[in-house]
Amino acid sequence: MKHCLLMLLTLTLIGCSSYQTPRPAPRAEQVALISHIVFVKLVDPSDYSRILADADQQLNTIASVARFGAGAPLDTGRETVLDDYDLAIYLGFNSQDDLAAYVAHPQHNAFLEKWMSRIETLKVYDMLDEPMVSEVGLRCRVKRNGLFGFFY
Repeated sequence: MKHCLLMLLTLTLIGCSSYQTPRPAPRAEQVALISHIVFVKLVDPSDYSRILADADQQLNTIASVARFGAGAPLDTGRETVLDDYDLAIYLGFNSQDDLAAYVAHPQHNAFLEKWMSRIETLKVYDMLDEPMVSEVGLRCRVKRNGLFGFFY
């Protein structure tokens, strides 16, 4: 009987020592506080690779830009997704001062000066990504189906 109890206790301790606390699921990376999103329809769509290269070289290298992305529409086969542009440019900023510095920057102005005559339409959207305050006063990011990440 003692041997059975000793064996049971040993197996229990071995089992407990190998138990690992479940890790929380990885959180989505926070976007910049301010998103500046530009949709460009070119007069000549064959200019796409040149304007993309210029955006990468001139806009992406401005010091106040925290995040950058640029590219063509993605065909997902979904009717609700608009593809009425040739190039989208995403720029993320950590403050309104950073956005203002970008708008006034000589590289940004040179980019506009070079490309404005080749642009048929230009749509610009600025979005502020503010944390919401929950019922208990915690600052958190909210997603459709509940809370995720970033408590303040």
